[in-house]
Amino acid sequence: MKRVIVDYKKLTADILSLLADEYPLGVESSDVIVFKNSKNETIEAVEVRSEDTIYLVKVGVKLDKALKDFIDDDYEFDMDIHFNDY
Repeated sequence: MKRVIVDYKKLTADILSLLADEYPLGVESSDVIVFKNSKNETIEAVEVRSEDTIYLVKVGVKLDKALKDFIDDDYEFDMDIHFNDY
């Protein structure tokens, strides 16, 4: 079986469908896999599988910042959302 790491910004409709099927209520901290890549960078991802491929969809700092910025812009209060606090 092939393993592929995918950034959340580059998700295809097929991978999004797999994610929706696997995590219909959203991703919880217990679903996140943390590992080091070949550049010794810490990667946080969730796993979804197709018939022939295991996809590791990256989540983490960039997604965390984008959500925090969105929430800060749309609401007058500051919500503490952190995907890295596992």
